[in-house]
Parts: sequence; C-alpha cells; structure tokens
Amino acid sequence: MKLYRFLTGPDDATFCHKVTAALNKGWDLHGSPTYAFDAATGTMKCGQAVVKKVKGKDYHPDMKLSEQ
Repeated sequence: MKLYRFLTGPDDATFCHKVTAALNKGWDLHGSPTYAFDAATGTMKCGQAVVKKVKGKDYHPDMKLSEQ
C-alpha cells in the first residue's frame, strides 16, 4: 500500500524539522515543494508532499498517517 501526506507549515526551521522527521521515518519526497503567501497572517507558508510504501496494512481513512 502507498501512503500520501502533504506537510505544511510556516517558512521557518519548524517546517524543515517536520520534513526531516518524515524522511527519517521512511517517507520519500514526492514532487517539488510549494511556497505561498498567506494574506490572512501576512506570512509565507511551505508545503511538501511525501509518500511511503508499507506492507501488510489495509488503508482506512481513520489511519494516523503521521504514525506510519
């Protein structure tokens, strides 16, 4: 089974740590990162898709993807 997550966060070190943690749990980068201005908060936001193949599991919408 292949899992997909889209990580988001402010343009600061916390976002980089979030992506780094996912990579160290076996997730792979998928596509290019995104970068956008959030007019509501006046800040820049980052996003990065990650994917992971897992064996022996069936997908269910209640899965906590961050724990996989």
